[in-house]
Amino acid sequence: QTVKLWNLEGECIASLAGHTSLVFGVAFSPDGEMIASASDDKTVKLWNKHGDCITLEEHKGVAWCVAFSPNGKILASGSHDKTVKLWDITTGNCLKTLSGHLGEVWAIAFSPDGKMLASSGTDQTIKLWEIATGECITTLRAPRLYEKMNITSVTGLTSAQKLTLKALGATETVSL
Repeated sequence: QTVKLWNLEGECIASLAGHTSLVFGVAFSPDGEMIASASDDKTVKLWNKHGDCITLEEHKGVAWCVAFSPNGKILASGSHDKTVKLWDITTGNCLKTLSGHLGEVWAIAFSPDGKMLASSGTDQTIKLWEIATGECITTLRAPRLYEKMNITSVTGLTSAQKLTLKALGATETVSL
């Protein structure tokens, strides 16, 4: 429920308390003046160097990860609610909600120029987003084990086996 800052000698130099549940993600702003934390309590907290914080509360599920834009003006957060939110760090306002993942968002990263954001999660995809518009530019997915294997005429499989093969990329065309 806390974020602890440690020096290189191994002593705790600060404890940032305020979350009501586990903390999963932490990030420093590019200038080192702010820290963001993501928590199981569905919040993102934005801490300044004095320990004051703003709580960002629009996620509907666990906040897993946070990342600052290279210029430090935008904070991105990924969540169990299958969204990425972009926040104005000055006001704490949600600028955009990026929707399109079919599963939890576990990792996010800005491009070096700050114009794009990559997000990935349990849907086994990486989505590339344009920050200015909030549009998904492309979705990347590694081929699954049975990608595009047609199991339409295969015999001897149980329903559970067919469902498993489909989850691994197989297809089945049912004729009417």
